[in-house]
Amino acid sequence: MALPPVGARVRVPVGSRTLTGCVVEHDAAIGEGTEAKDVLAALDPEPLLPPAIVDLCRWVAEYYVAGIGDALGVAMPPGARASKARGFKKQRIVSATVLGSEGGEGLTTKQRSALEILVGAPAGLPTSELRDWGVTADVLGRLVKRGLASIRDGQDERDPFERAALVDVPRDAARELTEEQRCALATLSALADARDFRVALLHGVTGSGKTEIYLRLAERVCRAGGRVLLMVPEIALTPSVAALFRGTFGSRVAIQHSALSDGERHDQWHRIRRGDVDVVVGTRSAVFAPIDGLALVIVDEEHDSSYKQEETPRYNGRDVAILRASRERALVILGSATPSMESYQNAVSGKYTRVTLERRVLDRQLAAVRLVNMRAEYAEEGPDVVISRDLAAAIGERLQRREQVLVLLNRRGYSTAVFCRQCGDTFECPNCSVSLTVHTARNGWRARCHYCNYSVTVPKTCRKCAAPYLEHSGYGTERVEEHLRERFPEARIGRIDRDSVRRKGALTQLLSTFAARELDVLVGTQMIAKGHDFPHVTLVGVISADVGLGVADFRASERTFQLLTQVAGRAGRGERSGEAIVQTLYPEHYSIQLACRQDYVAFFEREIVYRRGMRYPPFLSLINGVVRGRSFEEAMQYAQDIVCRLEPSAAIGTFTILGPAPAPLGRLRGEHRVQFFLKGARRADMRNALVQVVAAMPEVRRRLTIDVDPLSVL
Repeated sequence: MALPPVGARVRVPVGSRTLTGCVVEHDAAIGEGTEAKDVLAALDPEPLLPPAIVDLCRWVAEYYVAGIGDALGVAMPPGARASKARGFKKQRIVSATVLGSEGGEGLTTKQRSALEILVGAPAGLPTSELRDWGVTADVLGRLVKRGLASIRDGQDERDPFERAALVDVPRDAARELTEEQRCALATLSALADARDFRVALLHGVTGSGKTEIYLRLAERVCRAGGRVLLMVPEIALTPSVAALFRGTFGSRVAIQHSALSDGERHDQWHRIRRGDVDVVVGTRSAVFAPIDGLALVIVDEEHDSSYKQEETPRYNGRDVAILRASRERALVILGSATPSMESYQNAVSGKYTRVTLERRVLDRQLAAVRLVNMRAEYAEEGPDVVISRDLAAAIGERLQRREQVLVLLNRRGYSTAVFCRQCGDTFECPNCSVSLTVHTARNGWRARCHYCNYSVTVPKTCRKCAAPYLEHSGYGTERVEEHLRERFPEARIGRIDRDSVRRKGALTQLLSTFAARELDVLVGTQMIAKGHDFPHVTLVGVISADVGLGVADFRASERTFQLLTQVAGRAGRGERSGEAIVQTLYPEHYSIQLACRQDYVAFFEREIVYRRGMRYPPFLSLINGVVRGRSFEEAMQYAQDIVCRLEPSAAIGTFTILGPAPAPLGRLRGEHRVQFFLKGARRADMRNALVQVVAAMPEVRRRLTIDVDPLSVL
């Protein structure tokens, strides 16, 4: 048979099984001793996956040391592995015939009413919609029998916009831009018109109008015949941004993210593949969307760690977007109020074009920020303080003025641990080296591991000594919500964290409720800190601002600065000025001080000295290797074997090896973990050395996780 094209699916024999694969190359070299087998069947006469996306997946697999099948799996639509392609939802479409459009004799009242409905819809109507009009199958059958109507098979595209009850947001095209916005748009428009690969960093303070620039630039690109990919870090941000773009581009907008049903993702993917849309809005996996004629890629909140996938393939959506744009000669815009150190360094060095917005639209002032030293608060009020006196008073004032409040604590649950005061026993996960987080439950308390999901009911007495002295320590968003309800019983309070939005659509519903001012206070984790525009929020409270500073990660200060700056930026985005109150044990720490001043440049200049001195990114690259074993000794032995085999390559001088050493999270899901790092200026040398070593150690391969350019080193 003829060779199936690159990107087509095929059925192939693998051992005793028959599996679905994707053609990635013709005439590939076969290793010595490898038996070639014939393809059993080609499922697609034309490529399902565009060859350019296949090439992108091959690059991802090589760069991130992953299997090509894993990379292709991210790019494929749902159901692509099935032997038969998943189809659109079928439906029956009824239309009036030419004879029917001229009317009919001897019709009953119901038949005449049905025919009038059909004549008024030349494209036809689905039988499901006709049922809503009261048109029965018997009435339709009689019209068809008399030649007045016809029925055909059609397809019903599942519309995620309709399910989410999103309302398109019309944009005021006559809205005046600020002088800064006009200059920024002119610079970016010139880059877009050149139709060549460039990367621009749009560094704009919160509320400076970056989204308006995205919209106007996208309009310009689409008028010139190009297509646009807009990436956002969180699924929570996708509906609101998509609604804004739908207000401008109508139905020629598609969305792609994992919260869609398989049917919705399938239909949206195929709309993109057919070229029925001009703009695609989605999270990190949208970088693989089959967009033809891509001319503009926008990565909003480019600094966000959600762009990094934490399972194989461990790709960074932002970096893959830049690579894709380079191959398609497209413009990339990286937008953020708090750019990553890597992106800003590239802008400083001239590798990226830097475009800045230093003022908010309508000259609104940035939120005033107040620090509360919780050491002094504990000394005066006791160790159980959750909401400081300053923050409580400020919340009370806003409630009286019928303004809205956001309260951030980047830690979910009720308390962080439960222990016995008599014997000191602590509830710990039997599978992971962490304490169990306590959550409220219908019948008391439940302690849960946030890594493996192990959970147990918290008893009334200690499991070890039977003493009735169990204590809770630390607190999370559930405790903050409870405290606020007790303190402000008349307030309407909601909570957003991973526990409260498990049900599909719950997150969108909560955000919509808050936007409609049906809630006064919204408590949440970092999910509420970025991208949202609530004009009636005039106060942001931050509980435990330093919660991330104690993490064993060189990016801890950067993440703290970004989170505090972003959440403070949610206040004062309407006509009234805003304020942020930040509770911390370390008010003197530079990341907290500079976040309060919202001075990114000063933070970058301070942090870059530390990064340069410690030889961390953006000056060198990292690869993190984590080895798992049934015991610590086994994991350490495997890791030492890998490191010993890497040492000859490292001795050449292109990279150094750190470790092996116990991982900060030493035990996870029942396995012990040991890690090592490769640090150097040339990633390719590090990757190649590691791949060669692991290839010679098949017994270790399945126990080793390789993370290129890690964002978390835990």
